[in-house]
Parts: sequence; C-alpha cells; structure tokens
Amino acid sequence: MRPRSPFGRLIDALSSLELAIACLALLMILVVVCTLAQVQLGTHLAVERYIRASLVWWSPEGSAWRVPVFPGGGLVGGILLLNLIFAQFRRLEWSWRKGGMWIVHIGLALLFIGEFATSFLQVESMMAIEEGQTRGYSEDTRRMEVAVADETDAAFDDVRAVPDSLLKSRREIVHPGLPFKLIVRDYHDNAALTMRVPSDAPSVVTAGVGGNITVRPLHPVTSDDEQNTAAAIVEPVLKDGSSLGVYLLSNGLGAPQGFTHEGRRWTMSLRARRYQHPFSLTLKDFRHDLYPGTDIPKNFSSLVRLVDPLAGDDRDVLIYMNSPLRHGGLTFYQASFGKDDTLSVLQVVNNPSWTLPYLSCLLVSLGLLWHFGAMLRKTVGSKPA
Repeated sequence: MRPRSPFGRLIDALSSLELAIACLALLMILVVVCTLAQVQLGTHLAVERYIRASLVWWSPEGSAWRVPVFPGGGLVGGILLLNLIFAQFRRLEWSWRKGGMWIVHIGLALLFIGEFATSFLQVESMMAIEEGQTRGYSEDTRRMEVAVADETDAAFDDVRAVPDSLLKSRREIVHPGLPFKLIVRDYHDNAALTMRVPSDAPSVVTAGVGGNITVRPLHPVTSDDEQNTAAAIVEPVLKDGSSLGVYLLSNGLGAPQGFTHEGRRWTMSLRARRYQHPFSLTLKDFRHDLYPGTDIPKNFSSLVRLVDPLAGDDRDVLIYMNSPLRHGGLTFYQASFGKDDTLSVLQVVNNPSWTLPYLSCLLVSLGLLWHFGAMLRKTVGSKPA
C-alpha cells in the first residue's frame, strides 16, 4: 500500500472526527471559563478574551509579560470550521440520499461564519433618553473621543471628533477641518480626578479648570455596571507653533473646555464615542410594570416616536422585552431604565450579519428533516408486505 503524503495526512487530520470532538470539548471549556470570568471582567471583556480571541493569555502579577495558556474561541472555531469543510468533501458522498447531511453541514458552516462576521462587524452602543427628549445618536461608553466644536453660530455646532485610538498614540493630530492641530500630552483610560493640594506636583495644564485638578491613573474598570473616567491632556497648537493653552479633558468634568481663536468660539470635550443616525427617536412614555403585590419586574417598555425624513417615516413604536425595533440597519432593544422610571436606556446593535444564524438554523432543520425523512422512507419501504 502506497504511503500517504504529508499533505494527505494533514487533510486526514483536519477532516477527522477526533479533531471535531476535541474542538467541541475545548469550546465547552471556554464557555464555562468565560461564564465564570464575567463576574470579574464583565460580559464584554470576558467574551473578547476567551471567545473571540485566538489565544487565551495569562500575565504574571506585576509583570508586563503575556503567556499563551489556552487556545481561544476564535482559533478553535476556525479549526472546527475547516474540519467541517474538509469532512464534508472527503466523507460525504454526492447523492440525494446524503443531501440532508450536506444541507446540515452547510448550515453549521454558516453558523461559524456568522459568528466570525459578528465579531468583526458588530457595533454596540446605548441610547439613554428621557421622557419628552429626542435623540438622533447613540453612544459607546467603552470607547471615547475628543469632540472639538465650533460654537460661534448660535443655531448650529460644527463638531469634529477624534477617536481614542489616536489619543492613546500620544501624537500630533491634524484634522483638515480645524485651523489648529492637537498635541496629546497624556491619556488615561481611567483616572481619579481630585482637587489639587499643596503637596501635589506642578500641573502641566495652563488653561481651563484642569489647573486645579490632579489626575491619578487607575486600572480600567470592566464590570457591566461601571464606567471609566477617561482623562486626556491636550494642547491645541496653531500652524505657526503658537500654543492656545494646555487643557485637561475628561468625561468626569461637568462641562467642555473652551477658548476663542480669530473671533470664533471653540470647545473641546472628552465624551463617549457617538454614532450619528439619519433619524431620531422621541421617548413618549416608559413603563415599568410589576407583578401585583410584589417588586418583581413584569415588563419594561418604551413608547417612542420614530422620525426618519429620508425614508418618509413618522410613527409610534413600542419597544419592550423580546420585541426590539429594527430600522435603518439597527436594532433597538430595551436594556435598562433610571430616574424614577422617566429614563429609558436602549441598546443599539448594528450587525450586518444578523440574519446568518437564522439562516443556519433553518438549513440545519431542513437538512435533518430531509435526512431522517429519507431514513424513515427507507425503513418503511424495506418492511415485508
């Protein structure tokens, strides 16, 4: 018997049932570990570190070293997808009798592809809106941005936003719409802001309220119910090198920092990243229903008015648990509430691949019906009359 080539042995290994079982076992372990880790890391960070990462890393306490200790969900899922594809073409025969299994395998492949697409494409944000208030944007509280606004026109603010990815690089930021550049002196994902005391070191801030505040870096928080207080020290500089002052910006400050240049009023603020939408929602009523005689929640619902001039849409929509609003490629879920039931918090999800899991489940169901129907027909047909 002619020995298998190294490439052939590799294909055999990738299409083996043993590899599929091993990958499924690893995914089960990752799901359990990720669930336990959510207590300390929060849902988002735990999923990122265990389910969507290629490797699970461990860092010794007090060290910057990172050691890979376990395959992540991204790597295991990718190998399982390859195993599914190779097994389908190597072990399944091309016949109507096996047509159901072909459909099942295609559905499972779509399920994995959908998860990879979601990890790369999905964007989540929140829209906090009070009764009677109108919002045309949502915010991502896990990411920050510096908003530079020209507020000279009383009827309109001309705003440019700089993402935190550029702030963390601590480099000069040049925006074509600004008559000055921004020099990032320092940036912290989380910090404690306290009033300065005589024993504090001299401040580098020369303008705004930041000169009276001390910034102490903190480890970023990860819990779902906590939010970082980011801080940036930014210096707007003109093209001739003249400085307009050094400012402290933070989402923990109550107001933006401002200055005047060539007769125009400019403000700068560090805020949660905003996603502008071509439509608006107005909260008309929020309801927090309880079971009679108890404090147990029965239902949360938000009655909103949707106004979309481009689509010619103007209607009332009721958003409640398991009944989201889908509009403009976005999905709005009822997530939380506050301010004595006058504030509604909607989770806003932009996921272009949201239909893939539904299509996958449909294909798997059809494939199983086909397969077991064919087996039943064969069994019934083989019985003696």
